[in-house]
Amino acid sequence: MAAKQARPLNGLPALRGHEAARRLLAEAALRGELPGSLLLHGPAGIGKQRLGLWLGQLLLCEAPTGEEPCGACQHCRFAVRLEHPDLQWFFPLPRPKGASGPDKLATALEEARADELAERARTGLWITTPDEPVGLYLAQIRTLARMAVTRPALGRRKVFLIGQAEHLVAQDASPEAANALLKLLEEPPPDVTLVLTAADPEDLLPTIRSRLLPIALRPLPDAEVAAFLTEVTGTPPREAARIATLAQGSIGRALGFLPQDGAEGPLEAIRQRARALLEAAVAPGPAPRYAAAHAASPAGARGGFSDVLEALAGWLRDLASYAAGAEEHLINPDARDFLADLARRVHDPAGTAPAAIRLVDQAVALASGNVNPQLILAWLLTGLHRTLTGH
Repeated sequence: MAAKQARPLNGLPALRGHEAARRLLAEAALRGELPGSLLLHGPAGIGKQRLGLWLGQLLLCEAPTGEEPCGACQHCRFAVRLEHPDLQWFFPLPRPKGASGPDKLATALEEARADELAERARTGLWITTPDEPVGLYLAQIRTLARMAVTRPALGRRKVFLIGQAEHLVAQDASPEAANALLKLLEEPPPDVTLVLTAADPEDLLPTIRSRLLPIALRPLPDAEVAAFLTEVTGTPPREAARIATLAQGSIGRALGFLPQDGAEGPLEAIRQRARALLEAAVAPGPAPRYAAAHAASPAGARGGFSDVLEALAGWLRDLASYAAGAEEHLINPDARDFLADLARRVHDPAGTAPAAIRLVDQAVALASGNVNPQLILAWLLTGLHRTLTGH
């Protein structure tokens, strides 16, 4: 979803970082040797989709300057405003309610995509929030395939960006959607470039992955993330530096820590909930653990609950790092006092934290199987208590 309370930009902000990948892609494009199907992969929120849009702009630009699009031609202006008809961006969406039948579903999904693109163009920012399940549906892939066989509207070619392509295999229609895309990857039209993004290539079907040229991207430096927050969102420098550390090289994650609509950001809410679970786990009596399990929703294990578990694993890694004297590796460096208190209450924190993380990994696996989150938490918090306190 598009980020809220962002400074209106009426277009995309400049691409940050990934200079080596940009140079590689630009040189291949200028030589006419760019493969027709690419996979940009790396941690969530580091700019994979923004790089894909940059590549689309470069391929459509009338007069590239060196290894960059000119930024001034009609194609560049349209691309930056997400208005170019030959640069189409597809991404996971919530399933529209009440859209029965393939034709109505396809229409509803295209309307939802248009609305989201307009919002992203207005703010120039977008974040992924865990508030409801999303997917890349068969109807979207069929729409893309129809677009791919038409002539370009303005430029010499068409570019299709499919963000978070791992969602092709995470929803009820995924096998059909993935197979429909596979047919396009096998025989793409000569004037089409397909760019897919994924956090982990292993989450894609092997048949799809084998037809893509993979390009690995690394997290951005904290200074780059902090500068983006200060320059684009107006975040004060000290707060931007704090959030950049939490974000671990991901602008998308950093945006999730910013306050939205007067409330804490979605990722900050997840971080604090995970911290509360850890506090419940080490509490002397069982009441806080029962209360925490009961407070969880009995449904939605594959949504925000899994994100909370991942954040809980991060707190446990911080506990191990703090106890080992490796504070430079803390994910939550603003919580040193909490970690110091926790280390005093936990039996051998450096030794027991790895076993505790393995318990969380098992809980994540249960959540991926859509087990009731209340049952998962009741089991997990009891196990963490025994592991961390020895009682």
